[in-house]
Amino acid sequence: EVYPKMYHTCFFLVTYMAPLCLMVLAYLQIFRKLWCRQIPGTSSVVQKNWKPLQSSAQPRGLGQSTKSKISAVAAEIKQIRARRKTARMLMVVLLVFALCYLPISILNVLKRVFGMFNHADDRETVYAWFTFSHWLVYANSAANPIIYNFLSGKFREEFKAAFSCCIFGIHSHHDERLTRGRASTESRKSLTTQISNFDNVSKLSEHVVLTNINTIPANGTAPVTHW
Repeated sequence: EVYPKMYHTCFFLVTYMAPLCLMVLAYLQIFRKLWCRQIPGTSSVVQKNWKPLQSSAQPRGLGQSTKSKISAVAAEIKQIRARRKTARMLMVVLLVFALCYLPISILNVLKRVFGMFNHADDRETVYAWFTFSHWLVYANSAANPIIYNFLSGKFREEFKAAFSCCIFGIHSHHDERLTRGRASTESRKSLTTQISNFDNVSKLSEHVVLTNINTIPANGTAPVTHW
């Protein structure tokens, strides 16, 4: 009975604790650089006191150089806000991962290592807890796009653009085919009309030629009618 307990203990460490620790270390480094590190090209005053600068209104009647400086500060403030929003999003992703994988990991350790549910009276409740824990594991994969959608404006824009392309791509392809079909039909009609007009002109020319020939006298002394 020792080897199964050792196996499930190592399984818990390898599949949950080790990935969680690596994610915590990596995300903390990213969070520190995004939240605390100064942006290249920005002043430390803007980096530390960007909230008071953000709330202050731009005064009117300033010179062009002053307005340019204010615009630069506003751009730096916007960039700092975007960086900190990304840092918060990463922390939420990490927290959701830890919460979604924690129940199934704890339940497996309690069952396989400590044998807590071997003699449980209410088996249905135990099965319900295990089912819910497995559902949380699968829900973690579906939760990440939702988090990105709520916490990232660029992700929302790109998602809407991609979704609209998928929806309207079929309609645009169908409309393009209809347009090509109509253009081909119109070109055939135009060609038929041109051929018909050419035939009419040819017949009219032949009729004029025959008429002029018929008007020439038999002795050939009268002038020929020009046509």
